[in-house]
Amino acid sequence: MAVVPRRPKGPPLNALRAFEAAARLESFVLAAEELGVTAGAISQHIKALETWAGTSLFERRAQGVSLSASGRKLREEFTQAFDLLSAATQSLRNLAPNPEIHIAALPAIAQLWLPERLGKLREKYPDLNVSVTAMESPPSLARELFDLSVFFSVPPEAKNPIVLAQDTILPVCAPALVDGLDLESVQLLHDQTWQDDWLMWSEATGVAVGDPARGPRYSLYALALEEAKSGAGVLMGHVCLIEKALQSGALKRVSSQGIRTGKVLSLELPHKSRRHPRIDEVVRLLREEE
Repeated sequence: MAVVPRRPKGPPLNALRAFEAAARLESFVLAAEELGVTAGAISQHIKALETWAGTSLFERRAQGVSLSASGRKLREEFTQAFDLLSAATQSLRNLAPNPEIHIAALPAIAQLWLPERLGKLREKYPDLNVSVTAMESPPSLARELFDLSVFFSVPPEAKNPIVLAQDTILPVCAPALVDGLDLESVQLLHDQTWQDDWLMWSEATGVAVGDPARGPRYSLYALALEEAKSGAGVLMGHVCLIEKALQSGALKRVSSQGIRTGKVLSLELPHKSRRHPRIDEVVRLLREEE
């Protein structure tokens, strides 16, 4: 009976993953955030890998870390390897009889733009299972297991994006505030993601708003929107997110002067080889609603 020799044992996969993320981002802290661990854990993984390989992969300085010549040489190979592993994992998941569709979206989009469309998607395709993850930054669709992402982007920031809408902004408030409203003295409401909206709009339109930075800030645009509906002040509305509130009369335009921010609401898909078998049905419906 032939004896099958054991393959040489390599370093742990977690250590390889830690190196790839740290090398790509050139930061232990950012790698830790991406992988959901501590910076100390990343450092330990890197040290273990350097001990195993017998070479230094990073140079440590007081200001932070930087890749050594060896680390720089390996970075691209490791990134390609993990991209391939991610693609294979996605393909494996898509072999399920009815694989779930995973959507990544900016919180404001997940809360204000997607729900109505997901309702129509369920009506038309009741057998489809869709999950949504709200996140502040677009994921890497080459690496993370999302079937599509919906974010605001600056063309051509996204790779092969499907443009859903231009990002147009204008001030809005509750109906009770409209009459006699003075933009130079009224409370201005701000979303932390778009803190420069008021300044951008005022400079583009020439409409004075007093101090454009005054007023409360909210970490969720949906919360700022509810505050505006309740009469707390005037919010800079992103039209594609507040259409329902405008149509229902819950919010009124303070000014008809809308400006484009230079960004677009865009949908991005992974490479064709990694796409969900029914993703075209989802994209078609999302585009029909615009």
